[in-house]
Amino acid sequence: MLVMGHLGLTPQSSNALGGFKAQGRTAETAMAVIEDARIIYESGAFSILIEAVPPEVTKIIRDELPIPIYSIGAGIHADGQLMIVSDLVGHFQAFTPKFVKRYGNVAGEISKSFESYIKDIKKGAFPGEKYTYHMIAGELPKLMDELKK
Repeated sequence: MLVMGHLGLTPQSSNALGGFKAQGRTAETAMAVIEDARIIYESGAFSILIEAVPPEVTKIIRDELPIPIYSIGAGIHADGQLMIVSDLVGHFQAFTPKFVKRYGNVAGEISKSFESYIKDIKKGAFPGEKYTYHMIAGELPKLMDELKK
């Protein structure tokens, strides 16, 4: 089994970390991130995803460890860059991490789509014949006969 480590801002631990905040911004907390990276590597991870950590810290980890280091908001000094698709296309409007560059506004389009859908439902315009499957001709009487048994 292959395991990829994840450190820095981990959304599942954000409450314990004080919210969605960058990690490793002081010498003390940076050292903790570096130590965590070492432990993850020594535990056998094949790579590490570092999230919302200063690029200086990412570079130290990348230069020290012989496994691929990936960045999600952790600067350019990584072997690869990641971004969550929902962030990239602007799916969520309420919160955007500092490291996210939106390349679209899918949330706006989704909202428009839902508004149109609701309007069609209320008007009875959807679903129409075009979007409806019917039983094969002659099968409804057979079904009705079965139901009488």
